Amino acid sequence: MTTRDTFLAEAAKRILITDGAFGTEIQNWKLSEADYAGTLGLSHDQKGNNDILALTKPEVPESIHRAYFEAGADIAETNTFSANKISQADYGAEHLVREINVESARMARRVADEFQAKDGRPRFVAGAIGPTNKTLSLSPDVNDPGYREIDFDYLKDVYREQIDALVEGGADFVLIETVFDTLNAKAGIMAALEAGDALGRDLPIMMSMTLTDLSGRNLSGHTVEAFWHAVRHAKPLTIGLNCSFGAEQLRPHVKTLSEICDTLIMIYPNAGLPNELGAYDEAPATTAGLVGEWAQAGQVNVLGGCCGSTPAHIKAIAEMARGVTPRPVPVAPVRTRLAGLEPFTMAA
Repeated sequence: MTTRDTFLAEAAKRILITDGAFGTEIQNWKLSEADYAGTLGLSHDQKGNNDILALTKPEVPESIHRAYFEAGADIAETNTFSANKISQADYGAEHLVREINVESARMARRVADEFQAKDGRPRFVAGAIGPTNKTLSLSPDVNDPGYREIDFDYLKDVYREQIDALVEGGADFVLIETVFDTLNAKAGIMAALEAGDALGRDLPIMMSMTLTDLSGRNLSGHTVEAFWHAVRHAKPLTIGLNCSFGAEQLRPHVKTLSEICDTLIMIYPNAGLPNELGAYDEAPATTAGLVGEWAQAGQVNVLGGCCGSTPAHIKAIAEMARGVTPRPVPVAPVRTRLAGLEPFTMAA
């Protein structure tokens, strides 16, 4: 049985739980520059480079993985959101990309296997791939709309380097998350498909879009339905939403995705909206109650948390989801489905 088959079998039995935020959990450690920098001797300050902790302070991300599994998570997302050549260049650490990803995936794999060995329940590792701080769809120069800082092939190669390292470290899936630019996501898809071909096996893709406004569009202007039409060819194991807002604001968009997508729906919202100090105040019981509405309505297959969520939030969500029937995956009628910024479906 492949990992995809195992995951689908588990998802047919129950709502699965992914983990919560890493950045805000790391902040709780109040780490110094020396903690981040370690003995690597890098030329730039490293404070805030959460991904590099896999090399310099591994007990921090490992303890966070452990806390989320203890809270009831089925999936560990690797601490590699910015572990790519583009993002690490800001820290002068682009030469460490492979090492960061391999070590991060090994760590998550080790803790996942440890928890699976305790109770026999499958645990999974999703190799997290962030969007980078570049966009293929939009110009960063208002005076030159045609200008792009990078091109598609370059970004695809950046993602491929990261994906190869995550798989080497033991990741089960490639999680292309916080998608603000659909074209960036397509570069990630192409890299993942090429990586799978090179391995000679199925490498499942998870995809998660982030919305930039309440109308339900990402930064490149795509609605959630248009985004699905644009990426459905990749046959993602899960599709969904993360970050952007709290669960309350995501409600209509979760409903839309759940009705049209013939694959599993994974949603992991922020713990509400940040307060005036940028902190998240939403209590675990509140978050669990809000995502519980989707669960009771049969709209979701995997739930978790993004910014501001904690092991306590994941524990509350896992307890809420226990015994709730997961969303049945619909069979989509055969149609030609296209997408610009809006979806287009040709009539039968």
